[in-house]
Amino acid sequence: MHTKRIIPCLDVRDGKVVKGINFVGIKEIGDPVLLGEYYYNQGADELVFLDITASHENRGIMEKVVERVAEKIFIPFTVGGGLRNIEDIKRILRAGADKVSLNSAAVRNKGLIKEGAYYFGNQCIVLAVDAKRRQDNKGWNVFVNGGRIDTGINVLKWIEEATKLGAGEILLTSMEADGTKNGFDIELIKRANEVTNVPIIASGGCGKIEDFLEVFKDGMADAALAASLFHYGEISIQEVKKYLKENGINVRSFNN
Repeated sequence: MHTKRIIPCLDVRDGKVVKGINFVGIKEIGDPVLLGEYYYNQGADELVFLDITASHENRGIMEKVVERVAEKIFIPFTVGGGLRNIEDIKRILRAGADKVSLNSAAVRNKGLIKEGAYYFGNQCIVLAVDAKRRQDNKGWNVFVNGGRIDTGINVLKWIEEATKLGAGEILLTSMEADGTKNGFDIELIKRANEVTNVPIIASGGCGKIEDFLEVFKDGMADAALAASLFHYGEISIQEVKKYLKENGINVRSFNN
């Protein structure tokens, strides 16, 4: 059985970690360097850093902040936000990222996925998908620019296409669930698993320890990403791992 991963997420705006609900109502949480180091010491399997306004503001990611976080952690580090071309990807990898998360730029230029996988390997390219259920309740659409723009693209078709182009992992966020702490969108994650053979990172809605078990057992996710739950100290990564082990889920032991 594959080891399941627990991944804290740092949503960064203006150099600070922030968190909202349904992509709005943003509140400042703290310093990304201190939080990154804290989660590493807590036993996080990986860390995701997303510059959530870079695409909307049409600017590059904050490399210096990425460098400072990378210096403090020794686990896989995924960075996304405002990456538009191969040079952007190269620059962020040099700053210390192990993987890059592509969202808006990949939708606008599908070739970036293929090109990135060619130069840096499939394992380096994470496709981030912000999904929102359509009003007819018959599926989900892809949103870009930090959840501001509905592309009209079918989420499942996009995941299937991006996998063929070379995406090595899917970071799938339910916009309705995001920040609500009402649980992951299990249906969305299960459906995504049906159309791709690459790992799915479930994101959006984790609010209690049982949600982690549900997303691994029922959703068949490969990793669970959470933010609010960890940021506000409601539960620790070690508590989550202990609970999962007790319930038959294979997780990496704490060994930092």
